[in-house]
This record gives sequence, C-alpha cells and structure tokens, in this order.
Amino acid sequence: MMKNILFVCSQNKLRSPTAEKVFSDNPNLKVASAGLDNDAVITLTPELVEWADLIFVMEKNHQNRLQKKFKKYLTKQRIICLNIPDEYDYMDPALIEILKTALPKYLI
Repeated sequence: MMKNILFVCSQNKLRSPTAEKVFSDNPNLKVASAGLDNDAVITLTPELVEWADLIFVMEKNHQNRLQKKFKKYLTKQRIICLNIPDEYDYMDPALIEILKTALPKYLI
C-alpha cells in the first residue's frame, strides 16, 4: 500500500529536503518535505499535514510546534521524531546514512 510520508524541519533547506530526495525513488512511498518556519523554502500547510500518513520531524521542538500549530489537522498521522540535530548540509553523506538506518523500521 502506498504511504504518504512528510519530512519536517525548520527551514526546509537541509534535513527535510535531503530526506525527501533520499526516499523519493521508493516506489511504495509518496514523499514531501516542508518547514515550520514562516520563511521556510516550502512552508508546512494544513493540506500537507492532512495528506500525510507518517510525519517525520527532525527534532522534538518540531514535534511540539507541529502538534500545537496543526492540532486540528492531526487526525490519523503518526508522528516520529528522528532526533537529528541541525548540523548537516543538504545531502550530507552522514545525514543520508542516519536516515537510511532510522527510517526503514517505520516504513514496513
């Protein structure tokens, strides 16, 4: 069954777009990414939240902000905090390795 996966960070410049790119070639997943900050490259919207089956946030504060700001749209989604600090560049090999190690158990 196809799963809609949403990756969320602050700015949607480094971590969440990397995750989106890494998993975009998986035929069983539809992936998107967004940021919680108002000046994010792609800003998180209620529509994106509602679209998602699984939402991966990079830090605990992202989870808190997501649950506070989009509470009424979080009806069926599972939220998973990856605890990935903001210390990686876009497509950083170390970040890719973390993502490829951490995510598969949630994508079954």
